[in-house]
Amino acid sequence: MTGPPARLDAAGLRALPDPALEAELRAFADAHGAGALPALTALAAEGGALRRAARRALYRLGQRGIAPVPRPAAKPVVERRAARAWISGIDGSGSRALWVLFEGGAGDLVLCSLIVNDTVGVVDAAGGAMTKKRLAAELDALRASQKLPWIETEPARACGLVAEALALHGARGTTPPAAFARWRPFFEGVAPAAPPALPPAEPALAGRGAELLELPELAGWFLEPEHVQTDALELGEARQSRLVVSDQIKAEREEAILARVVEREFTPEARRGWARRLAEMALVFAATGRAEPAAIAGAAAAALAADGADPARQALPRALARRALEVAGEVAAGRLSAADVSRRPS
Repeated sequence: MTGPPARLDAAGLRALPDPALEAELRAFADAHGAGALPALTALAAEGGALRRAARRALYRLGQRGIAPVPRPAAKPVVERRAARAWISGIDGSGSRALWVLFEGGAGDLVLCSLIVNDTVGVVDAAGGAMTKKRLAAELDALRASQKLPWIETEPARACGLVAEALALHGARGTTPPAAFARWRPFFEGVAPAAPPALPPAEPALAGRGAELLELPELAGWFLEPEHVQTDALELGEARQSRLVVSDQIKAEREEAILARVVEREFTPEARRGWARRLAEMALVFAATGRAEPAAIAGAAAAALAADGADPARQALPRALARRALEVAGEVAAGRLSAADVSRRPS
């Protein structure tokens, strides 16, 4: 028993009478002191006489001030489920607000409030404990103040949108803001949301896509003005040229500039991104009882997402590019601030 503690043979100890067993473990503890703690602790988990003798040996060591490091108290596992959720429409930068209400086993509520963006992931996070009365008041205030539509959605879909934002961080090698850390466990194991199903192609409805930009909710939808700054300057020079040219030639020059912008900016990846935004807005319009904008948005999304699609021949991409050129022209003239009209997520 004076050898290393790792050589303590539990099987051999079980064959000893109780007095001899206790004497052996006492000698082992006296010989090894703190080094005996692991072996004695393991024996104390056994049954019968071996357990009793080991616990007495540990007690005597404790009387000498030698005791195992106490294990940290196990934190209670609080199971929470997503009980309700709300999402907003999408702004011109691709951002939307998202609320998920989680309910605990005792009926307590916590509200996770996020801003997610379809190009960068989670932009902001907040929230905390919530009561039903306060939740109702917060929702009323939110609907009254928000410029974008605000609808209730399936909690699973809302959580999937958060998982999609987290996957985007993974793909980009970025991390969510620090404020999101407390909420991350709530979304562990959640699969990213699937894109909304697109309707069959309807060219007539897709041809009305530019009408969507007349809606207040889509006032901020246009291409990044900084990307078309040079094109906007060229367009302004063509319009202000002192050369006497026909209106047809001017129109052809403007059309060439517009077509070039659309072809350059609407890459396959950009087309998929704009199609997803339109499909999401179609869901929002439908949920708020606006069937016509929902149908137009769905058709425009399907047209953009179609294989071999030519955005230069589609109404909505042209309108997005035209508005960007106008905004960039205002920036060049000093009437608008570039920072104020940037479509980069903030």
